[in-house]
Amino acid sequence: MARRVVITSIGVISSLGFTPGQIIDNLKNGKVAFGRSSFDDSVVTCPVGNFDIKKFTGPFKDRRYLNRGAQFSTASAMEAVKNAGIDEELLGKAGLFTGAGPNLDIGGEFPEIQEGKLDRKDLMALWILKFLPNTAASSIARLTGIHGENIVSTAACAASLQAIGEAFRKIKDGYLDLAFAGGGDSRLSSGGLLAYKKAYALFAGDGDPESASRPFDSKRAGFVPGEGGAFFLLEEMGHAQRREVKMYGEISGFGSSIDGHAMTAPDPDGKWGETAVRTAFHEAGISPNQVDVVSAHGTGTLLNDAMEANMINRIYDRHTPCVIALKSWIGHISAACGALELAISLICMQNDYLPEVRNLDDPCHPGINFVRKGKTCSIDTVVVENFGFGGHNSALVIKKA
Repeated sequence: MARRVVITSIGVISSLGFTPGQIIDNLKNGKVAFGRSSFDDSVVTCPVGNFDIKKFTGPFKDRRYLNRGAQFSTASAMEAVKNAGIDEELLGKAGLFTGAGPNLDIGGEFPEIQEGKLDRKDLMALWILKFLPNTAASSIARLTGIHGENIVSTAACAASLQAIGEAFRKIKDGYLDLAFAGGGDSRLSSGGLLAYKKAYALFAGDGDPESASRPFDSKRAGFVPGEGGAFFLLEEMGHAQRREVKMYGEISGFGSSIDGHAMTAPDPDGKWGETAVRTAFHEAGISPNQVDVVSAHGTGTLLNDAMEANMINRIYDRHTPCVIALKSWIGHISAACGALELAISLICMQNDYLPEVRNLDDPCHPGINFVRKGKTCSIDTVVVENFGFGGHNSALVIKKA
């Protein structure tokens, strides 16, 4: 009999809150954290307030080696471990699958680079750790005692969903009985914002910051960066049943692909993004007309949203699943967007609630059932989609457990 994989613990650090209760309340009450950057008021960001990693890790001297994204990753993983209720022996057998991005806070670490010389008297001996993508995974393993199979995915904005998908398959195929998977990221530093401004990917305009992120709207003008982290315990269903623990949802299919088209822009035809989604359907054993909700990548950029809207319309044809775009609530969290959007999708599934796509006044595609007003409804099957720089595509199918 095929092994089934369920999610039995969630740890989430987001601008909407640090618990499922806070997040669903803020979704229903329309409370968001968008505002102008403190050092560049031409840019809107969506930061996480009142975050202190020490509250999640306790005394931990190596936290000095964690960049802000790695801190979110570590903190959310610690929450997932705490909420999992498993002992030291099981932790030792668990896998660890982490999505991570680059540390772009170059100016914060090297504020006075002159003639290319980085060294200074107070530079940490192990400053390199702040720039290695596996430092968060290393800190999580050290703090928790996780020792099983592991991967660090750096597939741009598809990274954390890819990490979760690979963990799902390791359990489904019998290599592991349980694994922690997720990721964290932050690009709100001056280096991060500069990188995306130079790429003309950010929203840049006047007006109310809360109206800046507008996925799939005809007046969309770029993405708004956010930050945060989310981790999950994935577990073989029989293993979870024997432990008699709560199941937040079942992962039933995963797909990934790569465009091979351009370094930043998606393939305009969406051929390979569609391949990732259909691969996830095939593994899940479902057809498109069995999907209730699409959690779209929905960045608010001209090219991505046009490609994704056409792709959704093509895949579902006359079936019209509800389409949500969670970046309109939390910003674009780059490598960790898939983990955060999975967490919020699960919380919505648990609460039978779908949030509207914020600021969607004039949809860019007439044939798609965008959620225009928050509503209560039963949700059985959700597809989470992410598409990243470099043409990395990932899709995950989750079902109500």
